[in-house]
Amino acid sequence: MSAEVTPKNPSRPEVDMESKTMTGFWVYLMTDCVLFAALFAVYAVLHNNTFGGPGGPQLFDLPSVLAETLCLLTSSFTCGLGVLAAYKQAKNQMYAWFAVTFLLGATFLWLEITEFARFAHMGDGPSRSGFLSGFFTLVGTHGLHITIGLTWLVLMMIQIMRKGLGENQLRRLTMFSLFWHFLDLIWIFIFTIVYMMGAS
Repeated sequence: MSAEVTPKNPSRPEVDMESKTMTGFWVYLMTDCVLFAALFAVYAVLHNNTFGGPGGPQLFDLPSVLAETLCLLTSSFTCGLGVLAAYKQAKNQMYAWFAVTFLLGATFLWLEITEFARFAHMGDGPSRSGFLSGFFTLVGTHGLHITIGLTWLVLMMIQIMRKGLGENQLRRLTMFSLFWHFLDLIWIFIFTIVYMMGAS
């Protein structure tokens, strides 16, 4: 009597790969949390070390920072709408929402670079004091992540145009959305701790 052979499930390896990919991405986000926690700790230690130079009250332009914050918060909302449109296979809506997300993210980045340029023009670069060193490192690292996110978004849109909205593309859009919302959360802490508390 021959033993029964259990048929292999051809979709199982793909499911396992998806699970590993998402787990790996969550691990990456956790390591980024550790990175930003360390940068916040460094800033907390250095924020009073101005060495006779200007501090937050003299440097920060809160209306401009508020505009940055509104851009990033709104981009997080439009990013979510873009993902929802993608899962509905509404490609035109998805492209529109992600185009708005890109424009808002690029505006945020431009405002941040403008702020850095203004500080440098006044001679208040990262080497001026411990406070400015901690500030530029923390805020600049967040800006670098925004740049990576915008590049990622453009590459994904190109890939979707070529390959359509398959499962892989939807999974990658989900991971991008998580990354973008994570950056939004980090900025809320930066806005509160660095700018709001530092300007008072």
